[in-house]
Amino acid sequence: MSKEHDLGQKIFEEVGGIGNVSKIAHCMTRVRLGIKDTDKVNVEGLKKAPGVLGVVEDDTLQIIVGPGFVNKVAGAMCDMAGVKLGETLPDNLDENLTQSSAKTGKELVEEKAAATKAALKKKQNNTSGFKRLLKSIANIFVPLIPGFVGAGLIAGIAAILFNNIQAGNLDAGTWTQYVTVLNVIKNGIFAFLVIYVGINTAQEFGGTPVLGGAVGGVTLLMGVTPEFPIKNIFDGSDMVAGQGGIIGVLLAVYLLCVLEKFLRKWIPNSLDIILTPMLALLIIGLFTIFIIMPFAGVISTSLVGSINWIIAKGGLFAGFVLGTLFLPMVMLGLHQVLTPIHVEMIAQDGYTILLPMLAMAGGGQVGASIAIWMRCRKNKPLVTMIKGGLPVGILGIGEPLIYGVTVPLGRPFITACLGGGIGGAIIGFFGNVGAIAIGPSGVALIPLIANNTWFEYVIGLLAAYLGGFILTYLWGVPKDAMEVVEE
Repeated sequence: MSKEHDLGQKIFEEVGGIGNVSKIAHCMTRVRLGIKDTDKVNVEGLKKAPGVLGVVEDDTLQIIVGPGFVNKVAGAMCDMAGVKLGETLPDNLDENLTQSSAKTGKELVEEKAAATKAALKKKQNNTSGFKRLLKSIANIFVPLIPGFVGAGLIAGIAAILFNNIQAGNLDAGTWTQYVTVLNVIKNGIFAFLVIYVGINTAQEFGGTPVLGGAVGGVTLLMGVTPEFPIKNIFDGSDMVAGQGGIIGVLLAVYLLCVLEKFLRKWIPNSLDIILTPMLALLIIGLFTIFIIMPFAGVISTSLVGSINWIIAKGGLFAGFVLGTLFLPMVMLGLHQVLTPIHVEMIAQDGYTILLPMLAMAGGGQVGASIAIWMRCRKNKPLVTMIKGGLPVGILGIGEPLIYGVTVPLGRPFITACLGGGIGGAIIGFFGNVGAIAIGPSGVALIPLIANNTWFEYVIGLLAAYLGGFILTYLWGVPKDAMEVVEE
């Protein structure tokens, strides 16, 4: 059996069996499981499973296994359960698999789905409305991150080529065509991002995805020309395509979902397929153009302007605070709320000056982990964990180091955060260091740094490495972690 199959099987065992799982999904580093009965989950057993880097208990159970490997583990678990990624598993699947081993899990799922609708228990964990909102934002944007990364790197290559053309290092007649082609590919996601966000938002709030995408597309004002503009009903100015940006789309599609559910309760079934989508799209479309876009436009402009002002005025201090607090935000899931802000800053200014400061937090983790490695060489399991987490940590995926190394040890997490603050302070001191797209931080963010300020970003990153290393080496390593521990 493969490693991913063995780990998937072990995860099922520790969460109470396949029958206790309602859904299997994953993000960049975590297998995300919907759990029916949380009392059956052996969290400590999960944490000790070989290959598991950490466990996060939220409205889904999140098992951190690292980038790349997570796809294989989740895929193996789906194969064992006989479902596709994100599909709902039926009740009593363990029992069904035992009684009918001749049938595949997929066949059992289809039989069960044809007979009944799965009624899943909801976790009664008193989750706050604010936390649910943050989780919804994460569910909307996390699936888009691979597109952000891929298109962002392509945009970075195009920017490098364009800068060299402008500097005279490359022949414009030869290379301009290549830059144009790269930008066309990049715009496949960024030019129509509001549509993708609309689709995901509708899925998250129980609406029809294609209608969500259509409402997102409304904000592009396709068909409007300078000769025949749409007027802002509040100030008489011409409406601008994309006005209100992602924030407006999130609000508009949420309202679409509310209206769609209301209409489906009252419209007869025979007319539902015709009237519900038409009325929902027409009403929300008009509301989006004349109310939400002007309103969200003011909010977006004010929000981005406020952040730019705080960073400009705060400089070194603002960078230190942002770099220090970002990792605790990651652990609490609060970091996802920043994604729409990054997107808006990129849309308005061409880059986000917030991301490079926050990226320093990962640098502090890397420096802290190297310090722990040097001081805890006799602790073989800890060293093995660090060896596995460092490469991806350097590339900007910090969760293996956070949950596998610094958080379990306690003090190194604090010194790592302070190291990130030092890097953030350096970025704040330089000022105007921005990223043209959202993607992994660390070294992987270098190609996305705007305005040829990559050197300043690298200095900040090295400062975060060094700060996390020195603080952890001197004050952050617990004595018991330095004791001899064999594999």
